[in-house]
Amino acid sequence: MATPNPKTPAPVWYRKYAVTGVAAVLIVISYAYSRYPQPTKEERADIVARFGFEKLKIPALAPPESFKTVREVHPNMARIASWISSLGAGVSLADIDGDGLSNDLCLADPRTDLVSVQPAPGTPQRYEPFILDAGPLPFDKETTAAMGTRVGDFNDDGLADVLVYYWGRTPILYLQIVSGGTLSRDQFVATELTESGERWFTNAVTQGDLDGDGRVDLIIGNYFKDGARILDPNATDRQYMHEGKAAALNGGRNRFFLGVKSSPNSGEGLFKEVENVLSDDILLAWTLAVGTVDLDHDLKPEIYFSNDFGHDWLLHNRSTPGNLKFEPLFGSRQFTTPKSCVLGHDSFKGMGCDFADVNGDGFLDIYVSNIATRFGLTESHFVWVSRGDFAMMKDGKAPYVQESESLGLSRSGWGWDCRFADFDNDGVLEAIQACGFVKGTVNRWPELQSLGTSNDGIVSNPALWPTFKPGADLSGSDWNPFFVRAADGRYYDYAPELGMDQPMVSKGIAIADVDGDGKLDYAVANQWEDSYLFLNRSKSAGESVIISVLVPSGGRQVAGIKLSRSYDQLGGVLTRPAYGAMVTLNLADGTRKVSHVDGGSGHSGQRSPDVHFGLGTSSGDSTLEVNWRDSLGRERRWPEEESPPETLKPGRYWLLLGDAPTKITEPN
Repeated sequence: MATPNPKTPAPVWYRKYAVTGVAAVLIVISYAYSRYPQPTKEERADIVARFGFEKLKIPALAPPESFKTVREVHPNMARIASWISSLGAGVSLADIDGDGLSNDLCLADPRTDLVSVQPAPGTPQRYEPFILDAGPLPFDKETTAAMGTRVGDFNDDGLADVLVYYWGRTPILYLQIVSGGTLSRDQFVATELTESGERWFTNAVTQGDLDGDGRVDLIIGNYFKDGARILDPNATDRQYMHEGKAAALNGGRNRFFLGVKSSPNSGEGLFKEVENVLSDDILLAWTLAVGTVDLDHDLKPEIYFSNDFGHDWLLHNRSTPGNLKFEPLFGSRQFTTPKSCVLGHDSFKGMGCDFADVNGDGFLDIYVSNIATRFGLTESHFVWVSRGDFAMMKDGKAPYVQESESLGLSRSGWGWDCRFADFDNDGVLEAIQACGFVKGTVNRWPELQSLGTSNDGIVSNPALWPTFKPGADLSGSDWNPFFVRAADGRYYDYAPELGMDQPMVSKGIAIADVDGDGKLDYAVANQWEDSYLFLNRSKSAGESVIISVLVPSGGRQVAGIKLSRSYDQLGGVLTRPAYGAMVTLNLADGTRKVSHVDGGSGHSGQRSPDVHFGLGTSSGDSTLEVNWRDSLGRERRWPEEESPPETLKPGRYWLLLGDAPTKITEPN
């Protein structure tokens, strides 16, 4: 067929098919560019060969016939009982028995609403597992449910205690009052954090020195409105859900507690609540995760609140001893940046948070889980990458840019806890998430999507919700992704190749080296089903440096700084983790790695406070730097300027930060 003369108009049929052809080409090109790139088959095989985990069930300490799969709830919430029953699985890994290793596990199991303490599976049976008992404290088992735990030395006596937070009451401090011997339930005394007697619905707790006075403080992140009767099937009043999908401010009030004194064997007067710290648009959000870390290098931790149904908040710490003061930070929006990907302006469903240096520039970045369910609700997870310009924070500006899409971490499923960690010690962080919401047999996403587009008057009234009873499924077949960074700089999920793609409804993640082999293990707390510990069995993992950073407890004066390869060689000094301390490891190849002593950032999982550095291909000794506040609130930096750097070989260390800035004691 002859080509039309370019000087004369083309026939209609030619123009029609030419346009169609161009459109088809553009569609093909657009499709190609919208597809995620993928590593080569060979690269995927090489990456898979670097990892291996042994999956061990965490004992429930109760017979299966006692298990439940849904909670009794308020009568006008009965139609959404599965939704209301979707939280309450929590796990912590820490050193509770005082043997120097984070090989003890606390599990909040929703099937029984019991909280257990036990040796981590795969470690020696050093004591018999036991259940924490509220004892003489007022405790209504029918209307109260444990949501998670935080381990810490809350009365500063050198013994690890357990804080349990609940729906239906205020948190309880289980104080360990007897040292030595075999760990047992009798060594723990249940003590009220506050005598208010209020009904709180707590979903996150973290600890750190907020005001810089040297004492550990607490942040309590609450969800449903204080005083609600969410778990009371006999209540006769009316209960309400969030007042909107994007800006709900009718949640429970977030709380701040300052540590006021040490009180061994007693919880009386340990913490004092401080009110009017923040405006109600921050305090009354529906909080699901809280994190604290020093981002601007002034040794006072910033706060990140991950909130459901509204803005997350990054708060700049401007406190002084005894006086809490925080200012919200806001990111700047570029022409191509969606509003919900600007820090301080998002409206996603924040559910988890973690801090790590993702790009190796020496600054901590922020990892946040939201809902990113394909064919459901595809928001985006966040990776707020630091630009390092901390002077901006004084002007209320957040020096962070959202880069989860370019990193390959924007999508996975209905996310909860999220963590960065180096599981193969190659010096590059992996990323893991707890995913899933409600497991059932009938897909209820169409109804949920309809609810999401309705007006706020409908959303807040549970009587007008679709039915989410047992049998409903909302992201119930999600698996927990295991993201590994490939040569192109993007992260890819290798859970299927690693045999870790079993669908789970997971909420909390805890990370620690439980067996002392220099490789990180992790535990996952699951809702209404077995929870698991994944022991790291990688045969090709490199070397690492792991450090327990400790300070003397109870204001005890300990001279000097001591670094030891054996916990027993610290001399029997009673200690606690140096929460908030910033740790830098300078590798022999010039690489600079940063981490911090974490006080429990996230949703319902708590990682060990130990700091871990994978050494990758670097050979030779590393040097260590530590910044912290001592028991008097003084800023301390080690080594001092006139001191030569101390060198570390690969391995496990315990670092005791004493009160006198003298030369470090050489490790044995």
